Amino acid sequence: MGIVAFLILGLIAGAIAKMLLPGAQGGGFFMTMLLGVVGALLGGWLASLIFGIDLGSFFEIRTWLIAIVGSVIVLVIYGFFTRRA
Repeated sequence: MGIVAFLILGLIAGAIAKMLLPGAQGGGFFMTMLLGVVGALLGGWLASLIFGIDLGSFFEIRTWLIAIVGSVIVLVIYGFFTRRA
């Protein structure tokens, strides 16, 4: 998968993760893309570590599911660090 496809995957996965979790998450376009890219990397690493599968091509459903689950995990962690008391 090329870098542009990976950035698009990250942007869409990050946006879906923000829609799935309740509450108001900060950040705009760039933060959503960064969240999604880091989430896709984390999801791909965890999927290969736990299940022995990797991120497939751009159009495979497993690639999208792995990226979205990873983005949700990263968004939860991000929320812990940015939440104000």
